Amino acid sequence: MIKIRNLWKRYGTVDVLKGLDLDVNQGEILVILGRSGVGKSVLLRHIIGIEKPDAGSIEVNNQPISSLKKNDLYLAIKNMGMLFQGAALFDSMNLEENTAFYLKQHGAPAEEVQRRTLDALAMVGLSGCEKKMPSDLSGGMRKRAGLARLIAYRPSILLYDEPTTGLDPITAQQINELIVKTQAELKGTSIVVTHDINSALFIADRLALHENGKIVHVERPDAFLQIDHPIINFLRDNLTLKPRKKAV
Repeated sequence: MIKIRNLWKRYGTVDVLKGLDLDVNQGEILVILGRSGVGKSVLLRHIIGIEKPDAGSIEVNNQPISSLKKNDLYLAIKNMGMLFQGAALFDSMNLEENTAFYLKQHGAPAEEVQRRTLDALAMVGLSGCEKKMPSDLSGGMRKRAGLARLIAYRPSILLYDEPTTGLDPITAQQINELIVKTQAELKGTSIVVTHDINSALFIADRLALHENGKIVHVERPDAFLQIDHPIINFLRDNLTLKPRKKAV
């Protein structure tokens, strides 16, 4: 579904992406692991078209995302959605308005907007919070609100940028479970970037290691944990969860 080849991105004199290659299969949850600051979020912004690479290509469903003009890019990514690190809620809108925003922007009928908005909020456990403002929400509730907006829009490709960062373990696990539940509900394709190995193992169908501007390993969780690599060795030594068993 997504094919990335020889992707390069430089900021000033620093190369962040250095000839990165990656394939993402339709219907999977691919988790990209790596240290903070190595460019995982930069990669997501390129996939969704927010940024343009200096060199290389990104294809989504055979559409060349990295080289499309603005209007063509909009059509190519209309079925993509992203949960940003801080949830990216609009401070001047209540929770219901935030959740409905993209549906309204894309011209969905009013009755459908309301139904999908309320269903999405119920799915993430925020029923009854429709009129709350973002400033009234905890960090975990903000993440769930951002996820509700994603669910309401129902994209076929879902991108998650550090979805559990800054959350306590219980709330983080709730977000992990919602990511898996959302994947099953939407039957989409998901890419999650994180440095949390326990979160990664719970949600991933495959794991990828991002190091020095490239993807250096991609494997299913059990095989990934057997790779002899300093970062993977460290992650394996800090496990508190086993990989989630996937449904056959």
